[in-house]
Amino acid sequence: MRKLLFAGAGVAALVSAGCATTTQEVREAAPSSPPAQTAPAEPAAAAPVENPLLAGWSGPYGGVPPFEKVRVEHFKPALEASIEEYRRELAAIANNPAAPTFENTIAALEDAGRTYDDVTTLYGIWGSSMNGPEFQAIQREMAPRLAAFSDEITQNEKLFQRIEAVYNSPDKAKLTPEQQRLTWLRYTNFVRAGAKLDAGAKKRLVDINQRLASLYTSFSQNVLADEENHAVVLESEADLAGLPDSVRAGAAAGAESRGLKGKWAVTNTRSSMEPFLTYSARRELREKVWRNYVNRGDNGDARDNNQSISEVLALRAERAKLLGYQTHAHWRLENTMAKTPERAMQLMEAVWTPAVARAREEVADMQAIANKEGAKLKIEPWDYRYYAEKVRKAKYDLDQNEVKPYLQLEKLREGMFWVAGELFGFSFTPVSNVPVYHPDVRVWEVKDKASGKHVGLWYFDPYARPGKRSGAWMNAYRNQERFKSEVSTIVSNNSNFVKGQPGEPVLISWSDAETLFHEFGHALHGLNSNVTYPTLSGTAVARDYVEFPSQLLEHWLSTPEVLNTYALHYQTGKPIPSELVAKIEKASNFNQGFGTVEYLSSALVDMKLHLAGSQKIDPDAFERDTLGALGMPKEIVMRHRTPQFGHVFAGDGYSAGYYSYLWSDTLTADAFEAFTEGKGAYDRTVAERLRKNVFSVGNTVDPAEAYRTFRGKDAGIDALMRKRGFPVPGTAQKKPAK
Repeated sequence: MRKLLFAGAGVAALVSAGCATTTQEVREAAPSSPPAQTAPAEPAAAAPVENPLLAGWSGPYGGVPPFEKVRVEHFKPALEASIEEYRRELAAIANNPAAPTFENTIAALEDAGRTYDDVTTLYGIWGSSMNGPEFQAIQREMAPRLAAFSDEITQNEKLFQRIEAVYNSPDKAKLTPEQQRLTWLRYTNFVRAGAKLDAGAKKRLVDINQRLASLYTSFSQNVLADEENHAVVLESEADLAGLPDSVRAGAAAGAESRGLKGKWAVTNTRSSMEPFLTYSARRELREKVWRNYVNRGDNGDARDNNQSISEVLALRAERAKLLGYQTHAHWRLENTMAKTPERAMQLMEAVWTPAVARAREEVADMQAIANKEGAKLKIEPWDYRYYAEKVRKAKYDLDQNEVKPYLQLEKLREGMFWVAGELFGFSFTPVSNVPVYHPDVRVWEVKDKASGKHVGLWYFDPYARPGKRSGAWMNAYRNQERFKSEVSTIVSNNSNFVKGQPGEPVLISWSDAETLFHEFGHALHGLNSNVTYPTLSGTAVARDYVEFPSQLLEHWLSTPEVLNTYALHYQTGKPIPSELVAKIEKASNFNQGFGTVEYLSSALVDMKLHLAGSQKIDPDAFERDTLGALGMPKEIVMRHRTPQFGHVFAGDGYSAGYYSYLWSDTLTADAFEAFTEGKGAYDRTVAERLRKNVFSVGNTVDPAEAYRTFRGKDAGIDALMRKRGFPVPGTAQKKPAK
């Protein structure tokens, strides 16, 4: 039982870290099965073909996912068969006549569900990366059944009694610290999932979780449909006014993928929307693209998510009461670093006020430029990015179009590998002897440079395509462990960059480059894992801690060592000029008001929705009224509006937890100062302390304790405010340069 099952989670299908516009934290018609290149037809045969999802992973590197054999029709029978196998394994543990011990109960659970784990891993990959109508039908059918199975485990009274006996046993003190942590986690998660409820409450909990699983599935499918079906087609050169060549090429590729060769299409994903709003001189088209994007799941049609959200919130509130918590937010935050919603709100409110003040300064600067140009307009949300670029150029003489030619996706990937080598001693070698689920996916073997020891595999799936949800995220296909034998991890990074023409380099924005490093930080968290039990491995940590290693790695993108070697002009091959690097550094806090308000408004609405308890919620009205009360600048919209907020409504993952990025960033800002206070970004002593106390320990240690051991102190808010260029409480600050 390597994946922890939580009430309402349905299937813990993929150990996933963050960032889906999910992501991660997460979303045209997709093929109903893998492309022909990776999925040759099975030979006709009279006898039934063995389901490849149920076979143990074979091949090199301790076994790899059998992607080349997977068909959509394999999933349902494989899920059903793996559930039955898992049931038998759990029954053997629960009915063991021997007295409960760590070995025959807690450790035995670590070894149960191996087949189920493998099947649901592949199921999760298809759900996020290879989705289509046939697979969606299976999702709709299986989601409530998987949720019911999750509850069946946590409501198994005999099993829980054995876990509780080990937890309460005086012999627990004789266990290793990691074994004690695992015992605590097992017991706590069972209790939080309702193991101690009476029969009637357990029955109602099962009903709630099954319904939630169905609602989560429909929510994500609705958002995916709106992303696939609402593109803005550009008919002529006049519609391309202001767009740089790289954006034009992406739009041409988007149109060609829709059978519209010779035209251009702005698809309804962030990776397509943001550059268009940044550069398009056609204001009416900017508004159209913006409205398409912000209204996903909110179009009053069959794909509208508002009614589902209201039901989700009501069910979560009821479930929290059943489990003995004041609200869903109090339940979700109990075992996080924040511990309570009040502490999370305190941090968010402390940052909100200076962020709004900065955003208002930014709007004033933009309005001044619009007035000077005689535009005769008031800045609206679809104008923000466009005029922000003009302000950037006026204030800092920095044009992102000057930077982008130096940001080649493949060169930056090489830069990430180099950083991983400098900080953690890893080397990356491409391999071609493992199957992949799509031709765009590539694989590298990761080794320890000093010893040559195999560490794991890293899969890279960088490009947008039909059937793949938007955003960027990291997955663990297999967790590192040494429970019964040494098992290496398999991790992936997944993005949605617009693929260029064959042979042409893919150029990305500075923001996209930061996201690339961010997700790689999650991957390094998994690759550094050095624990015994898979449940405690890698990124399986508190939600408001998991974003810390990933956000921290973003800092290395801007180091001179990376920029001078890997930020190379795609035509000349020359490194980015030092004067351009200086401009980037000088403008590092530019637009922080926008970025912080855009994110934080989503986090605040998320938390307030889940603190509302049993209050009946009209999502659109609640969002509007809450933002009004907060003083949300009308020129900015939430990064994730409620009807498309996959982090929160496509599952429980980040519900009442979107604040986690800000909480983690307080750690990130403080942790990077440990490097700058030392010998710099590549200080090997600090890097080793970081690896030993943060990246390698998984969930074997309380995160607050782990951070204190690394840093020698708790992280306060001051470093975060310095990082964002906001006033530090209690100190006089200069105003940002005009």
